[in-house]
Amino acid sequence: MTRRSIVPETGTRLTVDGTEVLVDGSGPATLVMVHGWPDTAALWTPQVAHFRDRFRCVRFTLPGFDMHGPRRPLTLQAMVDHLAAIVDAASPGEPVTLMLHDWGAVYGYQFAMQHPQRVARIVGIDVGETASGEFLRSLPWQAKAGVLAYQGWLALAYQLPRAVGDRMTRWMARQLRAPGDPATIGATMNHSYVMQFTGGFKGSRRVSPACPMLFVYGTRKPFMFHAPAWAERIAATPGGAVHGLKAGHWVTVNQPEAFHRLVDAWLAA
Repeated sequence: MTRRSIVPETGTRLTVDGTEVLVDGSGPATLVMVHGWPDTAALWTPQVAHFRDRFRCVRFTLPGFDMHGPRRPLTLQAMVDHLAAIVDAASPGEPVTLMLHDWGAVYGYQFAMQHPQRVARIVGIDVGETASGEFLRSLPWQAKAGVLAYQGWLALAYQLPRAVGDRMTRWMARQLRAPGDPATIGATMNHSYVMQFTGGFKGSRRVSPACPMLFVYGTRKPFMFHAPAWAERIAATPGGAVHGLKAGHWVTVNQPEAFHRLVDAWLAA
């Protein structure tokens, strides 16, 4: 069920299948922002301030990522369907531009592959196609061990009593230098890792969007979350572009001004 009300201080607020969706700005096009772990809709505050004069900026906290909400362990397909409902509610008549980070990229790419007519452009941030053998083969063994270690830790934290799981999750967030407020971080956010290990991502499609795509990634990380060959294919597509910035995984936080300049130039082109 979708319920709509007007909130003067923040613009329009929608409730879509239990998810609160904030819409700010008055531009003619719609920009849908989808975060990842261990973040919330607050991650996009600087981007809303920057783009709201040209876009209707749509943001929300992914199901299960709200510390005060219920656990919602959605499969890949269920999350794609949820994104589709949000896009339909926020922009029923026109395709949207997606801005995607981390798990938001994983889910947003699959939404774009299943609903290409609903997506005009994609801005992918730091995470590329990760479900393919190509990505795994591109990682050295040390990187594979690091990925397995932190993702396994978070999947385990989700299974433990909440107090223990929350402490484990916040500890890992500190180790990975996550910028979010620790008070908003907890084990309920880890359900995507559990799904990954238990088959909830079956049916994932290869990421080769039909629309133009900009991919921006941080170069100051222990390992990449994309295969170089995949990035080359994105750069070679019509309207495609790939840029690395001197940033960690949270590119929009580490280098917001440089990120905004890249996106502005790409949109203008």
